[in-house]
Amino acid sequence: MNKTELLNDLLATPTAPAISGRQTDPDKDFTRQIEVSGDAAEVTVRGPEGIDPESTAADVLRAHQLDPAEWEVTGFRSSEWTMANGEPGVSARFSFGRRKVPAVLERPNIDELLALFDQAPGFVQEGEKGEFTFIVALGDMQFGKIDGDGYAGTLTRAMHCIDQAVSRLADYQERFDIEHVHLAWLGDHVEGFVSQGGANVWRTQLTLTEQIRLTRRLMAHAIIRFAPMASRLTVVAVPGNHGEAVRPGGKGVTRYDDSHDTDALISVSEALALAGEEFAHVEVYVPDTDELTVVVECSGTVVAHAHGHQWRPGKHFEWWRSQAFDKTSAMHTADLLLAAHLHHEFVDTDGPRTFIQIPAMESESTWWRHLKGTRGAPGLMVMVTKDGAVPVKEVVR
Repeated sequence: MNKTELLNDLLATPTAPAISGRQTDPDKDFTRQIEVSGDAAEVTVRGPEGIDPESTAADVLRAHQLDPAEWEVTGFRSSEWTMANGEPGVSARFSFGRRKVPAVLERPNIDELLALFDQAPGFVQEGEKGEFTFIVALGDMQFGKIDGDGYAGTLTRAMHCIDQAVSRLADYQERFDIEHVHLAWLGDHVEGFVSQGGANVWRTQLTLTEQIRLTRRLMAHAIIRFAPMASRLTVVAVPGNHGEAVRPGGKGVTRYDDSHDTDALISVSEALALAGEEFAHVEVYVPDTDELTVVVECSGTVVAHAHGHQWRPGKHFEWWRSQAFDKTSAMHTADLLLAAHLHHEFVDTDGPRTFIQIPAMESESTWWRHLKGTRGAPGLMVMVTKDGAVPVKEVVR
């Protein structure tokens, strides 16, 4: 190996493999929207050129338990548009009015309806079909800060929550076929000394190397606990704003991937490479050069990871749409976006896509408590996912 090859090998980072673009999927990429108000309904359908808009609109009515025979078209508007894949599409909006019916309707036989309960078979819960992934997401430890119960309380809590998540995995494996476990470290694992231009130095009790050491050892603890419980273990870390390695002049950045949050996991991955076959099924991923996000496939669900400081509160889907507009970005294939940063759990959906913001692991931000009077509700989140769906979302404290 020559000097150039050796240098490249030493600087290499474990980045996630590229995820191929998804083929057109009507359930995900086309829009079917309905709005009903009394005896009026508005149905909007968008899809590829060649669809039958009126038939599709009727399907929308049926999907919402509305009989198309009871509705008539009172207005229609159509336009052409270009889909995300560059192909032509059709957008049509139908106005429906409910057909007039006789004033006297036949009343249903309530005895026949009640009899259905007697005929219903007993409920027996069966295991879900197919292979699922168990996700554990945590972040915002901010090791080193004096707030709340300090770094000792945060470390104790984090280890307890990880152990509780291991127990949850055992429980969910009785219901789901789970062979893949995914650990998501979502940033701000250290308090650092760059936030607020270094104004937080006095309130930070640990040195930077001590903060990083706690982060590495907690990451290793989680991997050691979960590794025996799955045939595939993937681990991701993304940079947070507190974990930035350098802020020149208090404001600038070096590369966006220059982060203690991710370098801690890189160090753990180097130790795993020396650990032998026991951890050969562990895969570690961090952002590519000058990037802030990682995208990983988990049982058919494309999971995107970001710390959350890239968008303003409540603007997560606007940011996601903007990222997805770039065809070279893996964000356009994502089904699930995981984030931290705002220190409280929040779940939001837009069609088939899900956004999950996890709580902080630290107990409180004293500055925020003085401003708003609110203490933290620390913990991590576990999820079960397959093919874009996330049927289980649970906070572990």
